[in-house]
Amino acid sequence: MSAANASDPVRRRVVFHGRVQGVCFRATTRELARRFAVTGFVRNLPDGTVELEAQGVPAEIDRFCEAIRESFTGFISRVEIADLSPLPGEDGFAIRF
Repeated sequence: MSAANASDPVRRRVVFHGRVQGVCFRATTRELARRFAVTGFVRNLPDGTVELEAQGVPAEIDRFCEAIRESFTGFISRVEIADLSPLPGEDGFAIRF
């Protein structure tokens, strides 16, 4: 079995910890997503973290997440990342409530 191609879409779940609610994190993330070839969503979780699911080629997701980190330097204390199965047919990037 061969390794995944770098141009194959992947999906990642990213959970941001720190002071990430009440600082326009979701709206900024949605705006940043427009600059990258990614789909998915961002939402606040009850424990005070923010969850992001992003789908696209790995390098594009990496650049998107780095732009988020740069935008919220000093607010993010920790990031958890997990790989998920891609969702076929997903369109756009949204804020979920």
